Amino acid sequence: MHPNDEVKRESTSNAGPIRSAEPPSDDRLTGRHRAPGRRNPLRRSPLRDEGNPPSRIRSAVGSTPVRLTLVTGITCCLGFVAFTESRAATTPTQPLHAALVDTAALADRAAAAEKQAASRAERVAPPTPTPTATTPTPTATAKSKAPTKPAKPKPTKPAKPKPVAGLDQAQMDNAATIVKVGVKLGIPRQGLVVAIATAMQESNLYNLANPALPESLDYPNQGTGYDYDSVGLFQQRTSSGWGAVADLMRPAYAAQAFFEALLQIPGWQQMSVSGAAQAVQVSAFPDAYAQHESRATTIVAALV
Repeated sequence: MHPNDEVKRESTSNAGPIRSAEPPSDDRLTGRHRAPGRRNPLRRSPLRDEGNPPSRIRSAVGSTPVRLTLVTGITCCLGFVAFTESRAATTPTQPLHAALVDTAALADRAAAAEKQAASRAERVAPPTPTPTATTPTPTATAKSKAPTKPAKPKPTKPAKPKPVAGLDQAQMDNAATIVKVGVKLGIPRQGLVVAIATAMQESNLYNLANPALPESLDYPNQGTGYDYDSVGLFQQRTSSGWGAVADLMRPAYAAQAFFEALLQIPGWQQMSVSGAAQAVQVSAFPDAYAQHESRATTIVAALV
């Protein structure tokens, strides 16, 4: 239908059909203006149209259903384009092709960095670790492996016994030496009391030198005595065969000489303290030893 037909129809909707005053035209091939009985010289026969595809396409496009279809398709395309543009305006993302380009570029850069790092690792030797303060050096190791001499224990002085029975420290020390020697020799307690009582009577438990033997003055002593050539705790005489002056001036030697002589007395253990002491010393005052028995027993009890 020609567009002018729509205008004329609207103007004469209530008056009935009105024919156009325009004469029929040979140029119009469709619509009611076509002259009846006349043939359009420009229209080709169906046989010729079969060999001319463009004319068939134009005739198909000119039909109303095809036009409606094209309009609908164009409208849909315009709507899709408008939706895409609005989505792109509200979404702060870059276009797909740009994102793909950036991703590919980043991947290429990462691969190049890995190759460069691998090549550097192959060329450069790993760094040598620096020794720390805790790592021993060869010199320190050699020193540590050197054998060390064990430290010698310092000799400790035995505690001095406290004096008892009215003795002073020098007397108590001499009594302790006598008891120590007797215990070492296995002398019973009775023999220890005999030895302490004898030393109390002979020297009052002091290590005495004698001017009659000038040599005795050269050794450590605690005073002097004047009984012939007697020296030491037990006033033993070198002329009687008790030993050399140097030996008799040592309290330990003098005590051992007395105990050895006591052991030579038969039945000394059944004797009294005074009788056993006199059997060893052969003194001019045999009963003098008995006065020291009580104190000697107290001293031995304090030391043993």
